[in-house]
Amino acid sequence: MAISQYIPSWLKNKYLLCLLGFAVWMLFFDDRDLYVTCIKQREELRELRKSKQYYEQQIADTKKELDQLKVNAATIEKYAREKYRMKRDNEDLFVIEAPITGK
Repeated sequence: MAISQYIPSWLKNKYLLCLLGFAVWMLFFDDRDLYVTCIKQREELRELRKSKQYYEQQIADTKKELDQLKVNAATIEKYAREKYRMKRDNEDLFVIEAPITGK
């Protein structure tokens, strides 16, 4: 008695075996496998939504600051002093930076 007698005929079909092997390869071993497409891309989408929210908040803050700069001259002076470290002719400017701490 040969062992091939006990194997069903549909398991001996080379086309079916090739298709099954291809499906296993695409689901588990390929670069775009099931893990990447389902889990990893959801995590990436979540991170992109967080960054989108952050940048939208930054845009709103910048627009508000721009509106203030267009209207108020004192705001322009404050902005120039803080961002560009500008000073008047009779002033001295001292810049104190926070120390860098590393672990």
